[in-house]
Amino acid sequence: MTAFISFFQFIDLVKTFDFTDDMGMTLDQIKIFLAVAERRHVTRAAELLNMTQSAVSSAISTLESQHGVKLFDRVGRGIALTQAGEAFVPQARRLQQEAEVTRQVLADLSQETRGSLRIQASQTVASYWLPPRLMLLHERHPGVSIDLHVGNTAQAAEAVAKGEADLGFVEGALPDSDLHRQVVARDELVLVMARDHPMARAADFGAEDYVQMQWILREEGSGTRSETEAHLAEMGLSVANLEVALELPSNEAVLAAVAAGPYVTMLSARAVGAAKGRGLAMRRVTWVAHPARVFAVLSHPKRYKTRAVRALLDVL
Repeated sequence: MTAFISFFQFIDLVKTFDFTDDMGMTLDQIKIFLAVAERRHVTRAAELLNMTQSAVSSAISTLESQHGVKLFDRVGRGIALTQAGEAFVPQARRLQQEAEVTRQVLADLSQETRGSLRIQASQTVASYWLPPRLMLLHERHPGVSIDLHVGNTAQAAEAVAKGEADLGFVEGALPDSDLHRQVVARDELVLVMARDHPMARAADFGAEDYVQMQWILREEGSGTRSETEAHLAEMGLSVANLEVALELPSNEAVLAAVAAGPYVTMLSARAVGAAKGRGLAMRRVTWVAHPARVFAVLSHPKRYKTRAVRALLDVL
């Protein structure tokens, strides 16, 4: 079932709620409920929402009493969702997302390109390729606010699929999905090691060299990891054949580990180029087909594209 509904369908949905003080459910209550449900903690939810703890507790109590349902169990100093609360979470998220879509549609009716733009990007794209494009967008359209979250390729795709991001920027291949994928740039992975590594001056590398070296890898779900695995397959290998010392969740962490010890890794040439002065040797792959990949932007084909979204796509 798609989470998208039209503006007029949303208005009809909102009309099904009684927004009076006595019996109504408000979007603020939905927002508070989700903050508490996601953190399982009233105080942390209050800090996030910039509200007092008593105000958050009162909103939850009011919501429960208005509809005769218990959403949370108080367990010691903590809280836990009841069965009813668990069932309500996806519905509340859907309503909150549609409220945000409606707000964007209304803001988009003006002639000026403004509003918010939610972006989820993989680390390599977010760190080394996307920033100058976002600066150009800001120069052209200063009324657009940008909310950028950085994760890995899998997380970016998931955020767009769930409606938590308007656009997702990813690197490398993705499983089949309904998301629209547009290639915006190209990149390649390189073999990286410290300059004093015994293999730093090797003419080329074979599968036996790969097996004998100690590796630092990016985590599963990252575009770098998936492209590394594809490169290993070209060598007749898999991750299971390697001596992997660590798997780390960021390019910076990988580079620091490689610079500090007798390790090798595969990373984006862009990431390594930005790390000059760390005593690293970068080897472009010539012994098999070099591991080229693409950067792509993901969007949901069934969701409304605001002026802000279209403006960034124009920049790209």
